[in-house]
Amino acid sequence: MLDDALKAQLAAYLERLVAPIELVASLDGSESSAELRALLETVAALSPKITLRESADARTPSFAIQRADDASVAVRFAGIPLGHEFTSLVLALLQVSGYPPKVEQALIDAVKGLDGEFHFESYFSLSCGNCPDVVQALNLMAVLNPRITHAAIDGALFQAEVEAREVMAVPAVFLNGQSFGSGRMELAQIVAKLDTGAEARAAEAIKAKAPFDVLIVGGGPAGAAAAIYAARKGIRTGIAAERFGGQVMDTMGIENLVAVTETEGPKLAAELERNVRANGVDLMNLQRAEALVPAGADGLVEVKLANGASLKSKTVILATGARWRTMNVPGEDLYRNKGVAFCPHCDGPLFKGKRVAVIGGGNSGVEAAIDLAGLVAHVTLLEFDVKLRADEVLQRKLRSLPNVTVITNAQTTEVTGDGQRVDGLVYTDRGTGESKRVDLEGVFVQIGLLPNTEWLKGAIELTPRGEIVTDDKGHTSLPGVFAAGDATTEPYKQIVVAMGGGSTAALSAFDHLIRHSAPAAAAPVGAPETA
Repeated sequence: MLDDALKAQLAAYLERLVAPIELVASLDGSESSAELRALLETVAALSPKITLRESADARTPSFAIQRADDASVAVRFAGIPLGHEFTSLVLALLQVSGYPPKVEQALIDAVKGLDGEFHFESYFSLSCGNCPDVVQALNLMAVLNPRITHAAIDGALFQAEVEAREVMAVPAVFLNGQSFGSGRMELAQIVAKLDTGAEARAAEAIKAKAPFDVLIVGGGPAGAAAAIYAARKGIRTGIAAERFGGQVMDTMGIENLVAVTETEGPKLAAELERNVRANGVDLMNLQRAEALVPAGADGLVEVKLANGASLKSKTVILATGARWRTMNVPGEDLYRNKGVAFCPHCDGPLFKGKRVAVIGGGNSGVEAAIDLAGLVAHVTLLEFDVKLRADEVLQRKLRSLPNVTVITNAQTTEVTGDGQRVDGLVYTDRGTGESKRVDLEGVFVQIGLLPNTEWLKGAIELTPRGEIVTDDKGHTSLPGVFAAGDATTEPYKQIVVAMGGGSTAALSAFDHLIRHSAPAAAAPVGAPETA
Protein backbone atom coordinates (compact mmCIF):
# COMPACT_ATOMS: atom_id res chain seq x y z
CA MET A 1 0.00 0.00 0.00
CA LEU A 2 3.01 2.26 0.52
CA ASP A 3 5.55 2.73 -2.23
CA ASP A 4 9.27 2.37 -1.53
CA ALA A 5 9.86 6.10 -1.21
CA LEU A 6 7.08 6.49 1.34
CA LYS A 7 8.30 3.44 3.27
CA ALA A 8 11.78 4.95 3.47
CA GLN A 9 10.38 8.25 4.65
CA LEU A 10 8.20 6.55 7.27
CA ALA A 11 11.12 4.41 8.48
CA ALA A 12 13.15 7.59 9.04
CA TYR A 13 10.34 9.07 11.14
CA LEU A 14 9.96 5.88 13.15
CA GLU A 15 13.60 6.10 14.24
CA ARG A 16 12.34 8.87 16.55
CA LEU A 17 10.09 6.49 18.52
CA VAL A 18 10.82 6.77 22.24
CA ALA A 19 9.04 3.89 23.98
CA PRO A 20 7.75 0.63 22.43
CA ILE A 21 4.19 0.77 21.08
CA GLU A 22 1.54 -1.76 20.06
CA LEU A 23 -0.81 -1.77 17.11
CA VAL A 24 -3.95 -3.59 18.29
CA ALA A 25 -6.13 -4.38 15.28
CA SER A 26 -9.77 -5.41 15.00
CA LEU A 27 -10.10 -7.21 11.66
CA ASP A 28 -12.43 -9.56 9.80
CA GLY A 29 -12.54 -11.14 6.37
CA SER A 30 -13.55 -8.00 4.48
CA GLU A 31 -11.50 -6.33 1.75
CA SER A 32 -11.05 -3.21 3.89
CA SER A 33 -9.70 -5.33 6.75
CA ALA A 34 -7.22 -6.95 4.36
CA GLU A 35 -6.05 -3.48 3.29
CA LEU A 36 -5.68 -2.36 6.88
CA ARG A 37 -3.78 -5.53 7.80
CA ALA A 38 -1.34 -4.91 4.96
CA LEU A 39 -0.78 -1.33 6.10
CA LEU A 40 -0.22 -2.28 9.74
CA GLU A 41 2.13 -5.13 8.86
CA THR A 42 4.15 -2.73 6.73
CA VAL A 43 4.35 -0.19 9.56
CA ALA A 44 5.29 -2.80 12.16
CA ALA A 45 8.06 -4.16 9.93
CA LEU A 46 9.73 -0.76 9.78
CA SER A 47 10.64 -0.51 13.48
CA PRO A 48 11.63 -3.00 16.20
CA LYS A 49 9.72 -0.82 18.68
CA ILE A 50 6.36 -1.65 17.04
CA THR A 51 4.43 -4.88 17.55
CA LEU A 52 1.15 -5.92 15.97
CA ARG A 53 -1.56 -8.07 17.50
CA GLU A 54 -5.30 -8.56 17.06
CA SER A 55 -8.16 -7.90 19.46
CA ALA A 56 -11.83 -7.45 18.62
CA ASP A 57 -13.43 -4.01 18.82
CA ALA A 58 -16.96 -2.76 18.18
CA ARG A 59 -15.71 -1.04 15.01
CA THR A 60 -14.09 -3.25 12.39
CA PRO A 61 -11.77 -2.61 10.67
CA SER A 62 -10.04 -0.44 13.24
CA PHE A 63 -6.87 -0.36 15.29
CA ALA A 64 -5.51 1.24 18.42
CA ILE A 65 -2.03 2.66 18.85
CA GLN A 66 -1.07 2.25 22.49
CA ARG A 67 2.03 2.50 24.65
CA ALA A 68 3.34 -1.02 25.33
CA ASP A 69 3.88 -0.33 29.03
CA ASP A 70 0.80 1.87 29.58
CA ALA A 71 -2.36 1.09 27.61
CA SER A 72 -4.01 4.30 28.87
CA VAL A 73 -1.82 6.23 26.41
CA ALA A 74 -3.67 5.35 23.22
CA VAL A 75 -5.63 6.55 20.21
CA ARG A 76 -7.82 4.63 17.77
CA PHE A 77 -8.41 4.84 14.02
CA ALA A 78 -11.54 3.24 12.58
CA GLY A 79 -10.64 2.92 8.93
CA ILE A 80 -7.46 3.08 6.89
CA PRO A 81 -5.65 6.38 7.58
CA LEU A 82 -4.12 7.12 4.22
CA GLY A 83 -4.71 10.18 2.04
CA HIS A 84 -4.77 13.34 4.14
CA GLU A 85 -4.81 11.27 7.33
CA PHE A 86 -1.46 9.55 6.75
CA THR A 87 0.26 12.42 8.55
CA SER A 88 -2.16 11.90 11.46
CA LEU A 89 -1.08 8.26 11.61
CA VAL A 90 2.62 9.14 11.67
CA LEU A 91 2.17 11.77 14.38
CA ALA A 92 0.06 9.38 16.47
CA LEU A 93 2.77 6.72 16.30
CA LEU A 94 5.41 9.17 17.47
CA GLN A 95 3.36 10.90 20.16
CA VAL A 96 2.01 7.71 21.72
CA SER A 97 5.62 6.53 22.03
CA GLY A 98 6.49 9.67 23.98
CA TYR A 99 7.95 11.89 21.26
CA PRO A 100 7.35 15.52 22.35
CA PRO A 101 4.74 17.46 20.35
CA LYS A 102 5.52 20.81 18.74
CA VAL A 103 2.96 22.67 20.83
CA GLU A 104 3.34 25.58 23.23
CA GLN A 105 3.92 24.40 26.80
CA ALA A 106 1.03 26.52 28.08
CA LEU A 107 -1.37 24.64 25.82
CA ILE A 108 0.07 21.27 26.85
CA ASP A 109 -0.43 22.22 30.50
CA ALA A 110 -4.01 23.29 29.74
CA VAL A 111 -4.80 19.88 28.19
CA LYS A 112 -3.23 18.02 31.11
CA GLY A 113 -5.21 20.16 33.54
CA LEU A 114 -8.64 19.40 32.06
CA ASP A 115 -10.81 17.82 34.74
CA GLY A 116 -13.41 15.25 33.76
CA GLU A 117 -13.96 12.29 31.47
CA PHE A 118 -13.83 13.20 27.78
CA HIS A 119 -14.54 10.50 25.19
CA PHE A 120 -14.18 11.99 21.70
CA GLU A 121 -15.20 10.52 18.36
CA SER A 122 -14.40 12.36 15.14
CA TYR A 123 -15.63 11.57 11.64
CA PHE A 124 -13.34 12.35 8.72
CA SER A 125 -12.98 11.69 5.02
CA LEU A 126 -9.67 10.86 3.39
CA SER A 127 -10.08 13.72 0.92
CA CYS A 128 -10.78 16.33 3.61
CA GLY A 129 -8.02 18.88 4.09
CA ASN A 130 -9.49 20.25 7.33
CA CYS A 131 -9.96 16.90 9.04
CA PRO A 132 -6.31 16.17 9.94
CA ASP A 133 -6.10 19.26 12.17
CA VAL A 134 -9.04 18.01 14.23
CA VAL A 135 -7.89 14.38 14.30
CA GLN A 136 -4.35 15.35 15.30
CA ALA A 137 -5.53 17.75 18.00
CA LEU A 138 -7.81 15.14 19.59
CA ASN A 139 -5.16 12.44 19.30
CA LEU A 140 -2.67 14.64 21.12
CA MET A 141 -5.19 15.38 23.86
CA ALA A 142 -5.74 11.64 24.34
CA VAL A 143 -1.98 11.12 24.60
CA LEU A 144 -1.45 13.95 27.11
CA ASN A 145 -4.42 13.29 29.42
CA PRO A 146 -5.41 9.74 30.52
CA ARG A 147 -9.00 10.95 31.09
CA ILE A 148 -9.37 11.70 27.39
CA THR A 149 -9.97 9.11 24.66
CA HIS A 150 -10.34 9.58 20.92
CA ALA A 151 -11.47 7.44 18.01
CA ALA A 152 -11.05 8.86 14.49
CA ILE A 153 -13.61 7.30 12.13
CA ASP A 154 -13.63 7.24 8.32
CA GLY A 155 -17.18 8.31 7.49
CA ALA A 156 -17.07 6.73 4.03
CA LEU A 157 -16.21 3.33 5.54
CA PHE A 158 -18.69 3.52 8.41
CA GLN A 159 -21.67 4.93 6.56
CA ALA A 160 -24.21 3.29 8.86
CA GLU A 161 -22.84 5.36 11.76
CA VAL A 162 -22.81 8.47 9.61
CA GLU A 163 -26.45 7.93 8.71
CA ALA A 164 -27.51 7.13 12.29
CA ARG A 165 -25.77 10.20 13.69
CA GLU A 166 -26.85 12.38 10.75
CA VAL A 167 -23.29 13.42 9.97
CA MET A 168 -23.42 15.32 6.68
CA ALA A 169 -20.23 17.36 6.92
CA VAL A 170 -16.73 16.58 8.11
CA PRO A 171 -14.87 16.92 10.33
CA ALA A 172 -17.66 16.21 12.82
CA VAL A 173 -16.81 15.70 16.49
CA PHE A 174 -18.84 14.00 19.20
CA LEU A 175 -18.03 14.22 22.91
CA ASN A 176 -19.45 11.61 25.28
CA GLY A 177 -21.98 10.65 22.61
CA GLN A 178 -23.23 14.19 21.95
CA SER A 179 -22.43 16.53 19.07
CA PHE A 180 -19.49 18.76 20.06
CA GLY A 181 -18.69 20.65 16.87
CA SER A 182 -18.09 20.49 13.13
CA GLY A 183 -15.60 22.06 10.78
CA ARG A 184 -11.93 22.73 11.29
CA MET A 185 -10.92 23.22 14.92
CA GLU A 186 -7.47 23.77 16.32
CA LEU A 187 -6.21 22.38 19.61
CA ALA A 188 -6.57 25.76 21.31
CA GLN A 189 -10.20 26.05 20.17
CA ILE A 190 -11.10 22.63 21.51
CA VAL A 191 -9.43 23.32 24.83
CA ALA A 192 -11.17 26.69 25.07
CA LYS A 193 -14.57 24.99 24.64
CA LEU A 194 -13.76 22.63 27.48
CA ASP A 195 -11.97 25.13 29.73
CA THR A 196 -14.35 28.05 30.21
CA GLY A 197 -11.66 30.24 31.77
CA ALA A 198 -9.25 29.95 28.85
CA GLU A 199 -10.67 32.84 26.86
CA ALA A 200 -10.56 35.22 29.83
CA ARG A 201 -6.93 34.32 30.53
CA ALA A 202 -6.06 34.88 26.86
CA ALA A 203 -7.76 38.27 26.95
CA GLU A 204 -5.78 39.33 30.01
CA ALA A 205 -2.52 38.28 28.33
CA ILE A 206 -3.40 40.34 25.25
CA LYS A 207 -4.30 43.40 27.32
CA ALA A 208 -0.81 43.33 28.82
CA LYS A 209 0.95 43.54 25.45
CA ALA A 210 2.85 46.70 24.58
CA PRO A 211 1.86 48.60 21.41
CA PHE A 212 3.15 47.24 18.10
CA ASP A 213 4.87 49.07 15.29
CA VAL A 214 2.84 47.03 12.80
CA LEU A 215 -0.23 44.99 13.68
CA ILE A 216 -1.70 42.73 11.00
CA VAL A 217 -5.32 41.66 11.31
CA GLY A 218 -5.74 38.38 9.43
CA GLY A 219 -3.51 35.35 8.97
CA GLY A 220 -3.96 34.29 5.34
CA PRO A 221 -1.30 34.62 2.63
CA ALA A 222 -1.61 38.44 2.62
CA GLY A 223 -1.32 38.70 6.40
CA ALA A 224 1.56 36.24 6.61
CA ALA A 225 3.51 38.01 3.87
CA ALA A 226 2.91 41.38 5.52
CA ALA A 227 4.14 40.05 8.87
CA ILE A 228 7.30 38.54 7.42
CA TYR A 229 8.20 41.69 5.47
CA ALA A 230 7.51 43.93 8.47
CA ALA A 231 9.40 41.76 10.96
CA ARG A 232 12.45 41.64 8.72
CA LYS A 233 12.65 45.43 9.00
CA GLY A 234 13.41 44.91 12.68
CA ILE A 235 10.20 46.45 13.99
CA ARG A 236 7.76 45.06 16.55
CA THR A 237 5.21 43.07 14.56
CA GLY A 238 2.09 41.19 15.58
CA ILE A 239 -0.69 39.19 13.91
CA ALA A 240 -4.21 38.85 15.28
CA ALA A 241 -5.98 36.13 13.27
CA GLU A 242 -9.33 34.45 13.68
CA ARG A 243 -7.94 31.43 11.82
CA PHE A 244 -4.33 31.41 10.70
CA GLY A 245 -4.19 30.28 7.09
CA GLY A 246 -7.62 31.65 6.21
CA GLN A 247 -9.25 30.38 3.02
CA VAL A 248 -6.02 28.56 2.15
CA MET A 249 -6.95 26.00 4.80
CA ASP A 250 -9.98 25.06 2.68
CA THR A 251 -8.02 24.79 -0.57
CA MET A 252 -6.76 21.40 -1.66
CA GLY A 253 -4.75 21.46 -4.88
CA ILE A 254 -2.64 24.58 -5.51
CA GLU A 255 -0.85 24.35 -8.84
CA ASN A 256 -0.27 28.01 -9.77
CA LEU A 257 1.96 29.19 -6.94
CA VAL A 258 5.28 30.41 -8.29
CA ALA A 259 8.34 28.25 -7.39
CA VAL A 260 6.43 25.05 -6.52
CA THR A 261 4.85 22.65 -8.98
CA GLU A 262 1.98 21.87 -6.63
CA THR A 263 1.07 21.97 -2.96
CA GLU A 264 -1.96 21.78 -0.69
CA GLY A 265 -3.59 24.56 1.31
CA PRO A 266 -2.99 23.19 4.83
CA LYS A 267 0.61 22.40 3.92
CA LEU A 268 1.14 25.93 2.59
CA ALA A 269 -0.48 27.42 5.72
CA ALA A 270 1.87 25.38 7.93
CA GLU A 271 4.87 26.69 6.00
CA LEU A 272 3.58 30.26 6.29
CA GLU A 273 3.16 29.87 10.05
CA ARG A 274 6.64 28.38 10.39
CA ASN A 275 8.14 31.34 8.54
CA VAL A 276 6.10 33.88 10.51
CA ARG A 277 7.21 32.44 13.83
CA ALA A 278 10.83 32.12 12.67
CA ASN A 279 10.86 35.86 12.08
CA GLY A 280 9.81 36.60 15.65
CA VAL A 281 6.25 37.74 14.91
CA ASP A 282 3.86 37.74 17.87
CA LEU A 283 1.14 35.45 16.50
CA MET A 284 -2.19 35.70 18.33
CA ASN A 285 -4.43 33.07 16.76
CA LEU A 286 -8.16 32.52 17.35
CA GLN A 287 -8.69 36.24 17.84
CA ARG A 288 -11.65 37.90 16.10
CA ALA A 289 -11.51 41.64 15.51
CA GLU A 290 -14.70 43.60 16.19
CA ALA A 291 -13.82 47.28 15.84
CA LEU A 292 -11.17 49.60 14.43
CA VAL A 293 -10.53 52.87 16.26
CA PRO A 294 -8.48 55.58 14.48
CA ALA A 295 -5.34 56.92 16.16
CA GLY A 296 -5.93 59.44 18.92
CA ALA A 297 -3.58 61.77 20.74
CA ASP A 298 -1.20 58.89 21.46
CA GLY A 299 -0.81 58.20 17.74
CA LEU A 300 -1.90 54.58 18.13
CA VAL A 301 -4.59 52.79 16.14
CA GLU A 302 -6.71 50.46 18.28
CA VAL A 303 -8.19 47.09 17.30
CA LYS A 304 -10.87 45.80 19.65
CA LEU A 305 -11.26 42.01 19.90
CA ALA A 306 -14.29 39.84 20.54
CA ASN A 307 -12.91 38.60 23.87
CA GLY A 308 -12.93 42.15 25.30
CA ALA A 309 -9.22 42.83 24.88
CA SER A 310 -7.70 45.51 22.66
CA LEU A 311 -4.45 45.81 20.74
CA LYS A 312 -2.75 49.08 19.84
CA SER A 313 -0.25 49.79 17.09
CA LYS A 314 1.43 52.65 15.28
CA THR A 315 0.22 51.13 12.00
CA VAL A 316 -2.32 48.45 11.11
CA ILE A 317 -2.56 46.21 8.05
CA LEU A 318 -6.00 44.75 7.35
CA ALA A 319 -5.79 41.33 5.69
CA THR A 320 -9.04 39.76 6.82
CA GLY A 321 -9.69 37.83 3.61
CA ALA A 322 -13.04 36.48 2.49
CA ARG A 323 -15.47 33.63 3.11
CA TRP A 324 -17.88 31.56 1.05
CA ARG A 325 -20.80 33.57 -0.33
CA THR A 326 -24.18 32.11 0.62
CA MET A 327 -27.41 32.03 -1.40
CA ASN A 328 -29.51 33.69 1.33
CA VAL A 329 -32.55 31.54 0.58
CA PRO A 330 -34.93 29.78 2.99
CA GLY A 331 -33.53 26.49 4.27
CA GLU A 332 -29.87 27.26 3.57
CA ASP A 333 -28.91 28.09 7.16
CA LEU A 334 -31.32 25.54 8.64
CA TYR A 335 -29.66 22.69 6.74
CA ARG A 336 -26.04 23.88 6.90
CA ASN A 337 -23.96 20.76 7.63
CA LYS A 338 -27.17 18.75 7.21
CA GLY A 339 -26.93 18.57 3.45
CA VAL A 340 -25.86 22.13 2.62
CA ALA A 341 -22.08 22.19 2.21
CA PHE A 342 -19.34 24.38 0.80
CA CYS A 343 -16.36 22.03 0.46
CA PRO A 344 -16.78 19.21 -2.09
CA HIS A 345 -13.36 17.76 -1.22
CA CYS A 346 -14.24 17.50 2.47
CA ASP A 347 -17.85 16.43 2.38
CA GLY A 348 -18.22 14.78 -1.02
CA PRO A 349 -17.44 11.23 0.23
CA LEU A 350 -20.38 11.46 2.65
CA PHE A 351 -22.75 11.67 -0.32
CA LYS A 352 -21.50 8.56 -2.09
CA GLY A 353 -24.29 7.09 -4.20
CA LYS A 354 -26.63 10.02 -3.53
CA ARG A 355 -27.98 12.92 -5.58
CA VAL A 356 -26.51 16.37 -5.10
CA ALA A 357 -26.65 19.84 -6.62
CA VAL A 358 -23.87 22.34 -7.20
CA ILE A 359 -24.87 26.00 -7.20
CA GLY A 360 -22.60 28.10 -9.43
CA GLY A 361 -21.23 27.79 -12.94
CA GLY A 362 -17.86 29.45 -12.54
CA ASN A 363 -14.57 27.55 -12.29
CA SER A 364 -15.19 26.57 -8.65
CA GLY A 365 -18.68 25.27 -9.36
CA VAL A 366 -17.74 23.29 -12.44
CA GLU A 367 -14.66 21.84 -10.74
CA ALA A 368 -16.85 20.81 -7.80
CA ALA A 369 -19.37 19.15 -10.12
CA ILE A 370 -16.58 17.23 -11.89
CA ASP A 371 -15.10 16.01 -8.59
CA LEU A 372 -18.48 15.03 -7.15
CA ALA A 373 -19.51 13.18 -10.29
CA GLY A 374 -16.91 10.55 -9.48
CA LEU A 375 -18.46 9.93 -6.06
CA VAL A 376 -22.21 10.52 -6.16
CA ALA A 377 -25.06 9.05 -8.16
CA HIS A 378 -25.98 12.28 -9.94
CA VAL A 379 -24.98 15.95 -9.98
CA THR A 380 -27.30 18.79 -10.99
CA LEU A 381 -25.41 22.03 -11.63
CA LEU A 382 -27.49 25.21 -11.49
CA GLU A 383 -26.20 28.53 -12.87
CA PHE A 384 -27.98 31.87 -12.55
CA ASP A 385 -26.60 33.19 -15.84
CA VAL A 386 -27.74 32.01 -19.28
CA LYS A 387 -24.44 30.17 -19.74
CA LEU A 388 -21.63 28.70 -17.66
CA ARG A 389 -18.74 31.03 -16.84
CA ALA A 390 -16.05 28.40 -16.26
CA ASP A 391 -13.03 27.91 -18.50
CA GLU A 392 -13.85 26.01 -21.67
CA VAL A 393 -11.53 23.13 -20.81
CA LEU A 394 -13.54 22.55 -17.62
CA GLN A 395 -16.83 22.81 -19.47
CA ARG A 396 -15.72 20.18 -21.97
CA LYS A 397 -14.85 17.81 -19.16
CA LEU A 398 -18.20 18.49 -17.48
CA ARG A 399 -20.17 17.80 -20.66
CA SER A 400 -18.40 14.44 -21.03
CA LEU A 401 -19.76 13.13 -17.73
CA PRO A 402 -22.88 10.97 -18.03
CA ASN A 403 -24.25 11.63 -14.52
CA VAL A 404 -24.28 15.45 -14.66
CA THR A 405 -27.22 17.69 -15.60
CA VAL A 406 -26.58 21.38 -16.25
CA ILE A 407 -29.41 23.89 -15.77
CA THR A 408 -28.67 27.50 -16.72
CA ASN A 409 -30.78 30.63 -16.25
CA ALA A 410 -31.87 29.16 -12.90
CA GLN A 411 -32.35 31.04 -9.64
CA THR A 412 -32.35 28.84 -6.54
CA THR A 413 -35.16 30.01 -4.24
CA GLU A 414 -35.29 27.42 -1.44
CA VAL A 415 -33.53 24.45 0.09
CA THR A 416 -36.07 21.95 1.40
CA GLY A 417 -35.80 19.17 3.96
CA ASP A 418 -37.58 17.03 6.51
CA GLY A 419 -36.35 19.04 9.48
CA GLN A 420 -33.24 16.90 9.88
CA ARG A 421 -31.63 16.84 6.45
CA VAL A 422 -31.95 18.15 2.90
CA ASP A 423 -34.40 16.44 0.56
CA GLY A 424 -34.43 18.86 -2.38
CA LEU A 425 -34.26 22.38 -3.71
CA VAL A 426 -36.58 24.71 -5.57
CA TYR A 427 -35.50 27.00 -8.38
CA THR A 428 -37.12 29.44 -10.76
CA ASP A 429 -36.59 29.14 -14.51
CA ARG A 430 -35.64 32.77 -15.22
CA GLY A 431 -36.72 32.39 -18.85
CA THR A 432 -40.29 31.22 -18.20
CA GLY A 433 -40.80 32.22 -14.56
CA GLU A 434 -41.81 28.65 -13.75
CA SER A 435 -40.92 27.23 -10.33
CA LYS A 436 -39.37 23.75 -10.40
CA ARG A 437 -38.10 21.24 -7.84
CA VAL A 438 -35.13 18.86 -7.80
CA ASP A 439 -35.14 15.93 -5.37
CA LEU A 440 -31.71 15.37 -3.85
CA GLU A 441 -29.75 14.85 -0.63
CA GLY A 442 -27.01 17.48 -0.82
CA VAL A 443 -26.40 21.04 -2.02
CA PHE A 444 -22.87 22.37 -2.57
CA VAL A 445 -22.76 26.18 -2.78
CA GLN A 446 -20.00 27.56 -5.03
CA ILE A 447 -20.93 31.16 -5.86
CA GLY A 448 -17.85 33.11 -4.89
CA LEU A 449 -16.60 34.96 -1.84
CA LEU A 450 -17.61 37.80 0.50
CA PRO A 451 -14.98 40.05 2.17
CA ASN A 452 -14.74 39.78 5.96
CA THR A 453 -15.19 43.50 6.54
CA GLU A 454 -18.54 43.98 8.30
CA TRP A 455 -16.71 45.07 11.44
CA LEU A 456 -15.05 47.93 9.53
CA LYS A 457 -18.24 49.69 8.39
CA GLY A 458 -18.15 53.35 9.40
CA ALA A 459 -14.46 53.23 10.29
CA ILE A 460 -12.94 53.02 6.82
CA GLU A 461 -14.00 53.46 3.20
CA LEU A 462 -15.59 50.35 1.72
CA THR A 463 -17.12 49.68 -1.68
CA PRO A 464 -20.82 48.75 -1.95
CA ARG A 465 -19.59 45.12 -2.11
CA GLY A 466 -17.82 45.59 1.22
CA GLU A 467 -14.28 45.60 -0.15
CA ILE A 468 -11.67 47.86 1.47
CA VAL A 469 -10.74 50.68 -0.90
CA THR A 470 -6.95 50.79 -1.40
CA ASP A 471 -4.50 52.46 -3.73
CA ASP A 472 -1.61 50.74 -5.48
CA LYS A 473 0.52 50.94 -2.31
CA GLY A 474 -2.09 49.49 0.03
CA HIS A 475 -3.14 52.78 1.62
CA THR A 476 -6.72 52.97 2.90
CA SER A 477 -8.83 56.03 3.68
CA LEU A 478 -7.47 56.05 7.26
CA PRO A 479 -3.91 57.34 7.88
CA GLY A 480 -1.64 54.62 9.25
CA VAL A 481 -3.99 51.85 8.17
CA PHE A 482 -3.20 49.68 5.16
CA ALA A 483 -4.89 46.66 3.58
CA ALA A 484 -4.13 43.72 1.31
CA GLY A 485 -5.59 40.52 -0.08
CA ASP A 486 -9.09 39.30 -0.85
CA ALA A 487 -10.77 41.82 1.47
CA THR A 488 -9.64 44.73 -0.73
CA THR A 489 -10.49 46.15 -4.15
CA GLU A 490 -7.61 44.15 -5.67
CA PRO A 491 -9.41 42.56 -8.65
CA TYR A 492 -7.48 39.27 -8.75
CA LYS A 493 -8.28 37.04 -5.79
CA GLN A 494 -5.27 34.75 -6.02
CA ILE A 495 -2.83 33.48 -3.39
CA VAL A 496 0.26 34.87 -5.09
CA VAL A 497 -1.44 38.25 -5.63
CA ALA A 498 -2.43 38.38 -1.96
CA MET A 499 1.15 37.64 -0.92
CA GLY A 500 2.39 40.47 -3.11
CA GLY A 501 -0.26 42.80 -1.72
CA GLY A 502 0.70 41.93 1.85
CA SER A 503 4.36 42.61 1.12
CA THR A 504 3.48 45.96 -0.47
CA ALA A 505 1.34 46.95 2.50
CA ALA A 506 4.15 46.10 4.93
CA LEU A 507 6.64 48.20 3.00
CA SER A 508 4.16 51.07 2.90
CA ALA A 509 3.59 50.77 6.65
CA PHE A 510 7.35 50.85 7.24
CA ASP A 511 7.64 53.93 5.04
CA HIS A 512 4.84 55.55 7.05
CA LEU A 513 6.67 54.81 10.30
CA ILE A 514 9.90 56.34 9.00
CA ARG A 515 8.22 59.50 7.77
CA HIS A 516 6.14 60.04 10.89
CA SER A 517 8.85 59.25 13.43
CA ALA A 518 11.68 61.26 11.83
CA PRO A 519 12.93 64.10 14.06
CA ALA A 520 12.20 67.67 13.07
CA ALA A 521 14.81 69.23 10.82
CA ALA A 522 17.54 71.00 12.82
CA ALA A 523 17.90 74.77 12.39
CA PRO A 524 20.92 75.83 10.29
CA VAL A 525 24.05 76.74 12.26
CA GLY A 526 24.00 80.45 13.15
CA ALA A 527 20.28 80.82 12.52
CA PRO A 528 18.46 83.07 14.98
CA GLU A 529 16.47 81.41 17.73
CA THR A 530 12.69 81.73 17.70
CA ALA A 531 10.38 82.02 20.64
